Amino acid sequence: MKKTIKISIRELVEFVYKEGSIDLRFQARSSMTIGTRLHQKLQKEYKEGDEKEVFLKGELTYEDILYQLEGRCDGIHYEEGKVIIEEIKSTAKRLDLIEEGTRVHWAQGECYAYLLAKEKQLSQIEVQLTYIEVESEQTKSFHQTYSFEELEQIVIAILVAYTPFAMLLLNNEVNKMESIEYLTFPFPSYRKGQKKLAGAVYKTVSESKSLYANAPTGTGKTISTLFPTIKAMGKENSKWMYVTAKTITRTVAEEALHLLEGEGLSHRTVTITARDKICFKEETICQKEYCEFANGYYDRINGALIDILTNETIITRPIIETYARDHKVCPFEFSIDLSYLVDGVICDYNYIFDPKVSFKRLSDEGKKKTTLLVDEAHNLVGRGREMYTASLKKSGFSQIKKLYSGHEALRRSLTAVNKQFLRLKKEEGSAIQDELDAEFIESVMSFIEIAEKGLGEAGKEWTEDFMQLYFDSLSFVRISNLFSKEHRFVIGRSSNDLEVKLYCIDPSKLIKQVAKPYHSAIFFSATLHPFSYYFQQLGGGEEDYRFLMSSPFQYEQWQVGIHPISTRFSDRERTLPAITHSIAETFNQYTGNYLIFFSSYAYMEEAYERLNKESMLKADTIIQQPKMNEGEREVFLQQFQSEREQPVIGFAVLGGIFSEGIDLKGDRLKGVIVVGVGLPQPSEEQEIIKDHFNALGMNGYDYAYVYPGLNKVFQAGGRLIRSEEDIGVLKLIDDRYLTPKYRSLLLDEWSNYRILT
Repeated sequence: MKKTIKISIRELVEFVYKEGSIDLRFQARSSMTIGTRLHQKLQKEYKEGDEKEVFLKGELTYEDILYQLEGRCDGIHYEEGKVIIEEIKSTAKRLDLIEEGTRVHWAQGECYAYLLAKEKQLSQIEVQLTYIEVESEQTKSFHQTYSFEELEQIVIAILVAYTPFAMLLLNNEVNKMESIEYLTFPFPSYRKGQKKLAGAVYKTVSESKSLYANAPTGTGKTISTLFPTIKAMGKENSKWMYVTAKTITRTVAEEALHLLEGEGLSHRTVTITARDKICFKEETICQKEYCEFANGYYDRINGALIDILTNETIITRPIIETYARDHKVCPFEFSIDLSYLVDGVICDYNYIFDPKVSFKRLSDEGKKKTTLLVDEAHNLVGRGREMYTASLKKSGFSQIKKLYSGHEALRRSLTAVNKQFLRLKKEEGSAIQDELDAEFIESVMSFIEIAEKGLGEAGKEWTEDFMQLYFDSLSFVRISNLFSKEHRFVIGRSSNDLEVKLYCIDPSKLIKQVAKPYHSAIFFSATLHPFSYYFQQLGGGEEDYRFLMSSPFQYEQWQVGIHPISTRFSDRERTLPAITHSIAETFNQYTGNYLIFFSSYAYMEEAYERLNKESMLKADTIIQQPKMNEGEREVFLQQFQSEREQPVIGFAVLGGIFSEGIDLKGDRLKGVIVVGVGLPQPSEEQEIIKDHFNALGMNGYDYAYVYPGLNKVFQAGGRLIRSEEDIGVLKLIDDRYLTPKYRSLLLDEWSNYRILT
């Protein structure tokens, strides 16, 4: 029986012929509208009867593999009995430096010509390769005429080169499907509620639906979502992507995969680490002159891909780094290339939801075969706002204008943007507008186009500040294309500068829009609470499944106390002595390792200094520092050991790196104390959120302040009880916890609290 592979022409010829180096100086242009605009400019000149953007497909068998080839050619010309396939490429190079066109571009045109000749039974066809220079918009074309037999031999030669790789992918696919059939849950039994969650996920994936699941700590969410997703994988090269906000939760997903591999699973996954973190060089400069791993990357990448896919299954960061060094390829780009070839991807939210960095090569066809698993989904609300918000400052344009005053076209474009800033500054009216300012956007777009032409100038050096302004401008224009009634155009005036921001109030529609093309989407967290708020903010609708389960732990495992002391900013100096006394009292009564959470670094440091100064605690105290790296975080957590001579008390910030995703089981953590209710700092942006939801008839204050704040509290408290054997002390210090609103919002497992005095 023949095995089948469906592959795009571009993907096929790039695998076989792509060569050269990574150079991020030019990468952004190819994804910008300028490339599309230049293509369209040429296509508008087509005469009547010519065709543009033509989808072509066909089949060819080689070595018992049926290749289904498809792609979209730029154009087809019909001239005096001749048929001409045109392939258009925009380029930053000067046209006089292009003498014959690159092999990969010719091969693309030749494959399209083969598919068209086969479909229309043409004995002869011409390929026209047209380059359009970004700077001058001039064109240069090359022509070649082929017989059908010549084209068939060219395509077969390409398949000969590709087939060893195809055989590897097909064999891995067969092994995967066989292993999934016999795969069993990697534990002797399910925890309370775990089987229901796994069943809900399996049903959702099988029916190609979306699920929003609130599954409290201890449910075993990771294995309960990964296992049924993998079991529900059909043929057709289906895959999954496990996306999360924190590195620690990626590690938990990797551990779950090792458990499933122990049960016989044979499938391949890759974990993607951010470019800056995994880069081998001191500075992340992705240019061949600086980086030997970027230089000649495309000449070596195929060997690296075949090697790692032959020998590895769970491809973690250390494995990527090992193979990248062996094959001398960029580890980040290596992991991205792998992500399109493996069965599962573990990565940050950005790679799916952020328009700046999402997987550009993942087609709609590919998305239809992919299930999204969105871990710690409560984080996606805040991250979504950030990803769909963009801003520009006048000072950035003024500084660059001084640096490049000799570049006339660039100077004019920067002057035009500055004039728009000044116009907005002088205009009367609200600084918060419902509509985009079209003149301002147009001036930024013009700057981008001039900047991109400048980037193509050979031998020209551009500063880091210029590149940052360019990328910020790109982001701004991208977000302007997404601007809707859930955004505001905000003008931030100050004596020193002027900032224009496209602020996303409610990311729900954009999150839903991103998730919609995927086969299925599972949004899950221990704290989608209150559920109605998160269901709305994550884009949930009537057609989507919902799953809420109670905690698998017993009420008796929690010893919850509420101490009604004001932590409001105006009261902090007055109440700090009572708060530090309350902390010391709890520790002395129930001695052990503690985590104490505060709403800000300043508040935390004040309490830390007071407790240490007055020697209230017979314990070692450690404190979270801003911007701790992974090594420093690990050192902090390693202090929490059950066999310590003297207990440790860790001071940390609500919503920070230690308030979620960490697992301190048993006696490693005796208690958690939360000081405050976690309200975000009042700001113009929070007030915009409040006003927006008030206008919709909802409680805007709750949406802007109460719900996001309480989520941080729930996450911090969730560090305490991690297994059926754990028992611990949870203390909530704030008088607001005893108001009707906060009482109604407390987690069910915390409802059996004592009021402390």
